[in-house]
Amino acid sequence: MNRKDIVMGLIIAVIVAFFLSPLASSWPDGLEKVARDHGFMVKGEQGSVFKSPIPDYIFPGLKNEKMATAISGLLGTLVIFGIGYGLASLLKKNKD
Repeated sequence: MNRKDIVMGLIIAVIVAFFLSPLASSWPDGLEKVARDHGFMVKGEQGSVFKSPIPDYIFPGLKNEKMATAISGLLGTLVIFGIGYGLASLLKKNKD
């Protein structure tokens, strides 16, 4: 895979993350629904090991919820791409 393919993939992923993340359902996912239905949702929210920098995909400081979600999706995509690209680069160096 060449750099052009990687850049094109990243551009497509960024566009999808930015424009489609605000359209995500606000309904709880399956795990959240089960936790609410069986009354242990509060236990899971109490003692978090890590504090989320963007809790519930709401970007701090932005009042427009759709824009905050879009920016959260964009940042998440870029962070995961960076981690994946970095790991791939390290593994490729070790292989050579």
